[in-house]
Amino acid sequence: MEGKTKMSENKKIESPLGKDVVKSLSTGDMVLLSGDVYTARDTAHKRMIELLDRGEELPFPLEGAIIYYVGPTPAPPGKVIGAAGPTTSNRMDAYAPRLIEAGLAGMIGKGSRGEEVIDACVKHGCVYFAAIGGAGALMSQSIKSCEVLAWEELGPEAVRLLKVENMPLVVINDPQGRDLYKEGKQKYAVRS
Repeated sequence: MEGKTKMSENKKIESPLGKDVVKSLSTGDMVLLSGDVYTARDTAHKRMIELLDRGEELPFPLEGAIIYYVGPTPAPPGKVIGAAGPTTSNRMDAYAPRLIEAGLAGMIGKGSRGEEVIDACVKHGCVYFAAIGGAGALMSQSIKSCEVLAWEELGPEAVRLLKVENMPLVVINDPQGRDLYKEGKQKYAVRS
């Protein structure tokens, strides 16, 4: 089915993600995510891998978890969080396969992923979602609560627990190894 990307109506899913939900997602699916989402960027990922290397507990359970690559801005008065747009995902590629192997079920960010990450998604059942880049204020509307869980000294890059409701996302890499970005380029190349 490579090269046959389908766009669907929004699928409502909840985290933590069960294996059956992950398997049901396909490249191009538009989803509305509700539930728990954890935030982490470069430095937090490095620290999590160091914890795993030492056999220590992570700040949150990985099984079925979703990590959002975001460094939110401070919350304005009366708001839960400031702008919360995605950061470039490939900066976490060095760490993602290890976390996926340990149970991570989903990642949210922007931009393409490396082959090692895509291979880990296939081998261990994980999905990569794209969030709306450049629309941090819009994305923050889906966030209903925000709590710092670890490494507060990292400021916006601290690990946080977000409670989200109907966060709009698109499946970019599915557990079958498909890649929406590559499929889109192939379709465009055929038309040119």
